[in-house]
Amino acid sequence: MNEWEWNLLEAKSPLETLRIGEADVKVGDRVRLRPGKRADIFDMALAGKTAIIESIEQDYEGKFHICVVADDDPGRDIGMMRQPGHRFFFFPEEVEPIDPDESTNVSAPTILVAGIGNIFLGDDGFGVEVAQRLSRRTFPEGVRVVDFGIRSLDLAYALTDDPQVTILIDACPRGAAPGTLYVVEPDLTSRNSPNTGQVVVDAHAMNPMNVLCMAKSLGAPLQRILVVGCEPSTLGPEEGQMGLSELVEDAVERAVTLTESLVTRILNGEWPLHRP
Repeated sequence: MNEWEWNLLEAKSPLETLRIGEADVKVGDRVRLRPGKRADIFDMALAGKTAIIESIEQDYEGKFHICVVADDDPGRDIGMMRQPGHRFFFFPEEVEPIDPDESTNVSAPTILVAGIGNIFLGDDGFGVEVAQRLSRRTFPEGVRVVDFGIRSLDLAYALTDDPQVTILIDACPRGAAPGTLYVVEPDLTSRNSPNTGQVVVDAHAMNPMNVLCMAKSLGAPLQRILVVGCEPSTLGPEEGQMGLSELVEDAVERAVTLTESLVTRILNGEWPLHRP
């Protein structure tokens, strides 16, 4: 819907409450976003995220629309001031009410699951694909799944929120057969670990170790880092090759299951949050 049509929609008096399923929602309530199959790329990027209802609108065809501001949007205060770029509209069936008794601490997630990689470099897009599938799953509060792609600065700043465990999902060449999955824990105490020296990070490239260096220079404690890696078949050989190889594509769903298992073990206390 274009801006002129939204202006017409918002010209009507907003509603105070709306019935969704078995629950009544109102402005200020929190919901989880479940975009439909016809959603655009911006809506799909919000799949699985939590958000606060900024307004409830009804268009001239009688259809209801829920306007939300994402919890993890750094510009959410701007969105609550009804400024463009930080407000998103969803149909009622695309939002899932959240019990108000649930924890509302969304600014400092316990577990950050970060998919990283470049979709234009063949199997380097592995982490992106896994994160996108995970974002459509339901996790407890405190678990945040984000497809960072090649946005290295965004990931560095996310790490400053001090997640107790960060799970990075990435293509990880280690010499095994393509499609092999690993769970690796980088030794952040070694001499090659991130330090607080000057770090130059390309905002449009993703080198995990450089990002960890950048995050540490910004004050991130980096409590515990795990890497769910996949042995790639090809990383290009040059920019412009999209799509995963068959063997790595076959590993994506296994990586989703593996990551979910890690999250469950961490939440159940079966995996220590800090190094012994």
